[in-house]
Amino acid sequence: MFPAENIRDWRLKDVVDPDGSKIGSLESVYVDTTTDQPFFAAVTTGFIGRHKLTFVPLTNATVAPGHIRVTVSKDLAKNAPSIETDGELSIEDEPAVFEHYGLPYTPGVRRLARR
Repeated sequence: MFPAENIRDWRLKDVVDPDGSKIGSLESVYVDTTTDQPFFAAVTTGFIGRHKLTFVPLTNATVAPGHIRVTVSKDLAKNAPSIETDGELSIEDEPAVFEHYGLPYTPGVRRLARR
């Protein structure tokens, strides 16, 4: 679980991997619709002028002053499914996000909602 009192307080903070390598900046959080708990971070990644939102799981993530530490490597995250910075994750694209990280997914049921 993502232990933050107010998710909005963490927007734009760095998201780092277990080794402290910066993956990107937190743009938004997607909650699991069955539990209403934070489940994925939408992380701004890429280069100037070519940014995208990459999905990174928040399972066992920890917060510290100035950053959020996730449990997946930067290399795994950089190849994760992504959307345009002004895009929205469609129900058709949800399974690929879960599959990339080896997480279980129930087809046909909307699992994620943006916060």
